[in-house]
Amino acid sequence: MQSKSNPLERDEVDRLIAAWKRERPDLDLSPLAVLSRITRIARHLDIARRDAFGDLENWGFDVLAALRRAGEPHQLSPGQLMQETMVTSGTMTNRLDRLEELQLITREQDPDDGRGSLVTLTKSGMRAVDSALEGLLENERELLGTLSAKDRETLADLLSKLVTEFDQE
Repeated sequence: MQSKSNPLERDEVDRLIAAWKRERPDLDLSPLAVLSRITRIARHLDIARRDAFGDLENWGFDVLAALRRAGEPHQLSPGQLMQETMVTSGTMTNRLDRLEELQLITREQDPDDGRGSLVTLTKSGMRAVDSALEGLLENERELLGTLSAKDRETLADLLSKLVTEFDQE
């Protein structure tokens, strides 16, 4: 492997690509330059989320955040929550059971649909999701600290362009 002092190698991904170029000069390695960095950033983001969410866990935050974003009365059907969090019915039921045990949500019969139910954020659920969001934003600001506001905007635009393709599948 080449020395870390090579000015053309800015980070571990550059070093990795340089090694692959040496071993497989016949391949176009350009996807690695983008996607390997996204993978590494995702690992750091997972750590930042775990720190911010504490006992809540990512899935718990996702459900509570969907309810919080819904606005007053912070209530959605399980189907709406499944759509918001992109999980199956069985997975959502398990998540709601757990959040209800923790008293972060309540479930009641939907007055407009006798077969359906409504999930409502409790006051402690509201405090938990607000605290987790504040911690997450603090951690994410730190992760993006080396980028200027303009760089963040440009990066967000480029990533939006990329993720749109995945979201349409």
